[in-house]
Amino acid sequence: MQAYDEATVTSAGHRIYAEPTRGVNNGLYLRPANSILQDINVRKALQAGTNAKEVVETLFTGSYPVATSVLSHLAEGYADLSAQLAYDPDRANALLDQAGWVRGGDGIRAKGGRKLELSVFVSGPQPLSKQTLELVAQQWARIGVRLDVRPADSGTQAVDIKNAERTAITHSMVGRADQDVIKSHFHTRNRDVLLSNDPKLDRLLEEQSALVDENARNAKVVEIQRYVIEQGYAIPLFEEPQVYGAAPYVHGVGFEAVGRPRFYDVWLSKKDK
Repeated sequence: MQAYDEATVTSAGHRIYAEPTRGVNNGLYLRPANSILQDINVRKALQAGTNAKEVVETLFTGSYPVATSVLSHLAEGYADLSAQLAYDPDRANALLDQAGWVRGGDGIRAKGGRKLELSVFVSGPQPLSKQTLELVAQQWARIGVRLDVRPADSGTQAVDIKNAERTAITHSMVGRADQDVIKSHFHTRNRDVLLSNDPKLDRLLEEQSALVDENARNAKVVEIQRYVIEQGYAIPLFEEPQVYGAAPYVHGVGFEAVGRPRFYDVWLSKKDK
């Protein structure tokens, strides 16, 4: 169910199950091949100018924890990077000033006659994607950045999503239980949400995937998370669960590692009259 339905379900006396997906968090992923986002200061400014807590408190519920890293806090190899992801609009403005982007009369920054405008598609699979992106656009407007939120037109999106200049940012997540979820999301031969041009990132992801020792692998996953955040490639927003409701007479509902329900042990007690 969507977050806005939870109150209706609980007020009817039903139970909410919010099962974590244990993967790469719901967030915005910035493409370094874009001519504006190739500047790390701009990417870091967008990180600092995004208030993930406001997104969750405005649009979602307690079922959706604010993200504190690229990965869910229950994922293998998770590292708490909340300090690096703190909302800091003063720092965001300073970084954009340093990068040479100057506010115009309309409040939007410009450099060399070009406006600081970026585009992103609404993501159909992501909960409340349009509303999330519109709220982020309001936050970015405060630091002088215009975010163009484009509707999820399957024809246009299928073409433009492959072009970092036309689609500077993607709104995405992926749920998996294995550490390799991070490679699945970022490697140039996998999902490649960044349209990455960073050979070091590919190398780190491949090293993680090849490790057999669990502790060594988790340590490499921590290193990758830190690198992705340090490079300003990701703006994690929230940990995306799979949310279900069940009547009080439904018992034994279980879930597998990424939140899909398992009904093998389900049983029903008598309904209340």
